[in-house]
Amino acid sequence: MARYRCPYCHPRPVLVQRRSNGALHCGHCGDPLERVLLVRPLPALVGLLVLGGLALTAAAQHPSVMPSAPPQLRPQDYPLSSGREAVLHAQLEAADRRWQPRAEPLPGGGTRYVYKRRAGDPALSVEQIKRLIQNPPRFDTERRAIDALLVQLRSRGVRVVLGPPRKAGAAGEWEPRARTLRIRPDVPAKGSREFATVLNHEAIHVAQSCRRGLLELHPQPLGLSRAVDAQARRHLSDPLYAKASPRERALEEEAYANQHRLDLGARLVQAHCRMPGGKPLPM
Repeated sequence: MARYRCPYCHPRPVLVQRRSNGALHCGHCGDPLERVLLVRPLPALVGLLVLGGLALTAAAQHPSVMPSAPPQLRPQDYPLSSGREAVLHAQLEAADRRWQPRAEPLPGGGTRYVYKRRAGDPALSVEQIKRLIQNPPRFDTERRAIDALLVQLRSRGVRVVLGPPRKAGAAGEWEPRARTLRIRPDVPAKGSREFATVLNHEAIHVAQSCRRGLLELHPQPLGLSRAVDAQARRHLSDPLYAKASPRERALEEEAYANQHRLDLGARLVQAHCRMPGGKPLPM
């Protein structure tokens, strides 16, 4: 008889359910189940004897168990480690200046007003544009949020890098087993607000994967609001999420619903993720 396990809920007893298309999924979290191959007795016995001999040899050569090496970064990843913020800040400052509206004189007389508008923002009147020219938008709040997020993430052993996510089309990506948070390299060119939002979104995913402080576990929802706005619903309808399981969709809804609360990501990471070598956090 075939046996199945849920990679997320294991070692919790599996609850097998079948979808309308015949595929089996976990009744607890909704993730697809993995089939567990039953081991034949004779090959298994031979394998155990061989492995036992190898283990004894290794123990004789290495009396103490060495810790596993941290996952290596990819060549295209640019680490935003401490001391490298200057490159990021220069990119953000240049991008933020492009969000400042300007007045351009026309050859035949008159003035043309030029400004950039984010998706979902209402159009501005001429008077509103003039006021923005006199008082250009500042992004101090976003810059402070970025700095606070980087400090908290690094203190918990998270490596933040500029590099292409493994999922095509994603602006950012949190990879728990590699303890690496990636931001697509073109995101800083969109300005401090966009970068802070993407970084905060991924920081929420980091906190989702911390249970008793450990970073490398499968994420689970934190119980935050999942009420997403129209723009987030458009993002969630992207083919990027077409094959997402119910649990993965819940995680994304939680991150999208709260990504604009720029002070939240750092607080969640601080509350749910322990520092390397620290004591487990209380349940």
